[in-house]
Amino acid sequence: MRTGFRLRTLCLRCSRGYGVTHNFQQRRLLNHFVSKEEIPFDLPKDAFTLAVKDNIATESLPTTCASPFLTPYTSPFEATIVAQLRERGAVVVGKTNLDEFGMGSHSTHSAFGPVTQPDSDLSPGGSSGGSAVAVATGEAAVALGTDTGGSVRLPAAYTGVVGYKPSYGMLSRHGVVPYANSLDTVGLLSRSYNIAELDPRIRAAWAAAAAAVLGARARVVPVSLPSTRHALSAYYVLAPAEASSNLAKYDGVRYGARAAASDTYAASRAAGFGGEVQRRILLGAYTLSAEAMDNYFRQAQCVRRVVRRDFDRVFRLGNPLVDEEDEAPFDLSDVPEEVEMQSKLGPAQVDFLLCPTAPTLAPGVDEARGMGELEGYVNDVFTVPASLAGLPAVSVPLAVEGDGRWAGLQVVGQFWDDARLLAVAREVREVLGVGRRGREGEW
Repeated sequence: MRTGFRLRTLCLRCSRGYGVTHNFQQRRLLNHFVSKEEIPFDLPKDAFTLAVKDNIATESLPTTCASPFLTPYTSPFEATIVAQLRERGAVVVGKTNLDEFGMGSHSTHSAFGPVTQPDSDLSPGGSSGGSAVAVATGEAAVALGTDTGGSVRLPAAYTGVVGYKPSYGMLSRHGVVPYANSLDTVGLLSRSYNIAELDPRIRAAWAAAAAAVLGARARVVPVSLPSTRHALSAYYVLAPAEASSNLAKYDGVRYGARAAASDTYAASRAAGFGGEVQRRILLGAYTLSAEAMDNYFRQAQCVRRVVRRDFDRVFRLGNPLVDEEDEAPFDLSDVPEEVEMQSKLGPAQVDFLLCPTAPTLAPGVDEARGMGELEGYVNDVFTVPASLAGLPAVSVPLAVEGDGRWAGLQVVGQFWDDARLLAVAREVREVLGVGRRGREGEW
């Protein structure tokens, strides 16, 4: 019940003061909706508009995951999170575009084509780019996305909205098409509420934000999380491994669209999956193979445990999932030899962590489509550590001086400390004084 109350409160705050924009021509140009509902203009007082990422099941609209495999599919049931929000006054306005099966960082790997930001040709980030744009344009007060390694927070940073990834398991995933079960988290977006190569404009915006927070009764101290340098590599071993297993059912025989060919299985998967999904299936299948499992998959699992212990070491609040008597203590042997002793020991414990959401500003859509795979994966460098540890995180929008684009400030909290995290993130946003261009709202 406590979770439901928090969810209802957040959604009502997100929706207050925003009407519905019925600009269907803009929708088509931005390509952020793949299907839509006609909604009445006279909505009840407590109602709010909701956009749903197209890998979350709805009964009234198809659920395609932006993949040819599921283009004709309509779910016979509704995802638990959608049903819960409908009970709290949500009116679904449509299903939003995404990277196929949630695999991507720029919403370009879609059977429906790429998503673009309003008034520009910039990438909205991914994979929940359609949901972020639906909120940024005012066509939805709240949007549902999924966050496996940053897929809610990265689009929020690029489009100047708020993106919230709850603690792992806080919101039900029933009715969400899985990508990587141990990482997948349903998230919400709303309008209100090598690191040395960090873009200088991101660095300047981050420094200004830290200074503003420092002047608002908060003590800001540097924190060392040595193991997080390996988090991105571990994520791109673990997530594709789980994806290769989850997507095995799409074979044209048991499930999914079927290709007309003698070799039905291979032909269906070749025709039904896009290039990025095929790449991750191959990566995952290899890391789970007998000859590679010890060197890749099991090593990545070890990194994940050490990353979580890094976070537990610096947070003042204990992790409720960890029994301190049974948990092995943090050992300096877990930390690479090249890390200085002061960094190994770390500073005094903290309540929340602040860092950039993304290392760069939003690229153009054409630039994003021309990126190499590794260059695209690096965009997740700041969001993946919290995902591996199952921690809640909020991306708060930051205006970039002299640039029309947005950056994001990520606030990370301890596991299940979501209520305090949301309160602190709201205070941070008020301290920064950042709202959507020309329109201030309430979060």
